[in-house]
Amino acid sequence: MNKLIFRKFSLDILNFFFIASFSITFIVWIIQAVNLLDLVSDDGHSLDVYFYYVSLGLPKIFSKTIIFVFFISIFYVINKYNNSNELIVFWNNGIQKIKFINFILFFSLFFLILQLVLNLFIVPKSQNLGRLYIKESNIDFFPKLISEKKFINVVKNLTIFVEDYQKDGRLKKIYINEKIDNGSKIIVAENGSIIKKNKKYVLRLFNGGITNINEDNTYTLNFSKTDYDLSNFSTKTITDQKIQELDSIVMINCIKELYQNKELHKSKFINSPDNEACHERTVKSLGEELYKRLILPFYILVISLIAASLVIEPKSKYFLKLHKINIFLTGIVIIIISQISIKYFLNSINFSYLILSLPIILVLIYYFVLLIFTKFKLSYL
Repeated sequence: MNKLIFRKFSLDILNFFFIASFSITFIVWIIQAVNLLDLVSDDGHSLDVYFYYVSLGLPKIFSKTIIFVFFISIFYVINKYNNSNELIVFWNNGIQKIKFINFILFFSLFFLILQLVLNLFIVPKSQNLGRLYIKESNIDFFPKLISEKKFINVVKNLTIFVEDYQKDGRLKKIYINEKIDNGSKIIVAENGSIIKKNKKYVLRLFNGGITNINEDNTYTLNFSKTDYDLSNFSTKTITDQKIQELDSIVMINCIKELYQNKELHKSKFINSPDNEACHERTVKSLGEELYKRLILPFYILVISLIAASLVIEPKSKYFLKLHKINIFLTGIVIIIISQISIKYFLNSINFSYLILSLPIILVLIYYFVLLIFTKFKLSYL
């Protein structure tokens, strides 16, 4: 009977959690997708590239919302059971409050493992896939970005100006400025058109000249017809690998390498042919990222105990509402503290040890307080 009661309770939490997570994740994803529309409007990528890229951001958004939604889920379900007197079913079946709290703590381990898997493997992988996809994608929307009498610079080191852009795709009075090493290349053409060649866009130019300018000299070549390949240029979208996109194992190896070389006090990583991803990464940035992936999920255990404390009601019913508000605010404060702690991590060695152990310390303290308030006996555990 007790198993059936706990199964229904856990299913109610899971149902609320996944409905709330889906709703919040979808809303945040829509907002983020709107903010990333410049991938099409400014950077010239196709709609297929855009939707694939923004879809890869879903795991990150979901991972960010887990701790908050999990707290709300437990708080809501316990409060609902309490208001409908369903908690009496637990007590009438001989389930002690400390056993009820123990079940919630044990149940929270599932969400802890879920967030660890997301943080350590799925989110970095999806973020890196998005970056690589953008980096390797063609500027498929380029023709629609060309405007008359406007300087277009949708790709790095390239500026294009067109005097007249006709509906049939023909261009007139074309100016191209390409930045090259220690100089630039200027191309001027009377007319031209944008064509697709081998699934890539090129500018076919007629009747013009190419001027190469560098530190030593300047020379000009005339042409009657030439193709200017746009595939040699990369998008203006940031394609360098961010620290959030690094593989977790690689990051741990970076820290391990520094520790072995006694370089932890330096601000930047040593150059290593075996670990190129570590180059120019600061100890603090890597430490903060690993802290977010490995330590922050353990705050799930803390907030599960805070939400579970709803079963301990004040003696006076007049303070019941205040009691619920205090528990809710305590949970929110703990979540905020978990996020603030990132900024103070690695500021000093001793303080870093405290921050690392803080979630476990909070779990032990809060659990001990709950044991006192439930007037536990060893047989209950």
